[in-house]
Amino acid sequence: MQSTRISFFITSVLGFLTVLFTLPVKAQMAVPDSKELQVISTLAEVVKPGGLFMSVILFIVVWAILKVVKTIVNDLSEVFAERRLLLQKALVFFQFLIYFFAISTSVLMSFEFSKELLAILGGTLAVAVGFAMKDLAASVVAGIIIMFDRPFQVGDRVLFGGEYGDIVAIGLRSVKMNTLDDNVVTIPNNTFLNQLTSCGNYGELDMQVAITFHIGVDEDLSQAQKIIRECAALSKFAYLNKPITVLLCQVLTNNFIAYKLTVKVYVLDTKYEKALETDITLRVNEEFRKANILAPTMQVSNTIQRA
Repeated sequence: MQSTRISFFITSVLGFLTVLFTLPVKAQMAVPDSKELQVISTLAEVVKPGGLFMSVILFIVVWAILKVVKTIVNDLSEVFAERRLLLQKALVFFQFLIYFFAISTSVLMSFEFSKELLAILGGTLAVAVGFAMKDLAASVVAGIIIMFDRPFQVGDRVLFGGEYGDIVAIGLRSVKMNTLDDNVVTIPNNTFLNQLTSCGNYGELDMQVAITFHIGVDEDLSQAQKIIRECAALSKFAYLNKPITVLLCQVLTNNFIAYKLTVKVYVLDTKYEKALETDITLRVNEEFRKANILAPTMQVSNTIQRA
């Protein structure tokens, strides 16, 4: 399979050289004064056929070296598992160096540099860099806007694009978020300009947390509300300088009616958000069992129709 690909690559290069040397002659016969003819003629003058052939051999050698190095790194990663990430980083750096060396050497061997060639390569490089830098420039501008507009700050707990966590860094190109699953998510700055961002604390340590409970319609609603409020106040993670609110509503879920009780309490520090939810939930469920307050049950009825 690999030999077939190499043969195809060499054939393609030789075909390109044939077209490259024959096109200027045909172009001179067809359109003697065209600008395209001048560009092709300039390329034909500066291209070194021998250098192109050596470049093909160079890339084959580089491909073989990289394949051997990758195999060695994979074997070492299995033997030294604790150094796997370091070995992978070293491999990426080595690949970058060898690619840079191969491309630079190939260009030097394949072209005879002149003012015309430098002008052509400079224009092509400028266009390519412009397209490549478009998104990067947009992210940099958006990063400057974020720094001045301040929709969130480092340390804030933010919900954006389905990701929820703490902002750990705000850079010129991207924002890094540490999710509650301890994953670091990198978000380009320009995406913040067109989407909604929800910030829970906005520079403060405390943050409001909403916890929901359901009970049956036949249960003591006032007692349930009192139990939830007391359990929230007794939690060591609750910030008592701000009010605790328990909201009530009747809901219809899966064809049965229940009461929904939502307690809104402030947590001392955003990092204790899930600990607060767990503590209050455990306390409320224990007190509900003691008070014989039951969860909603679904009533199922079977109807038999006779002819």
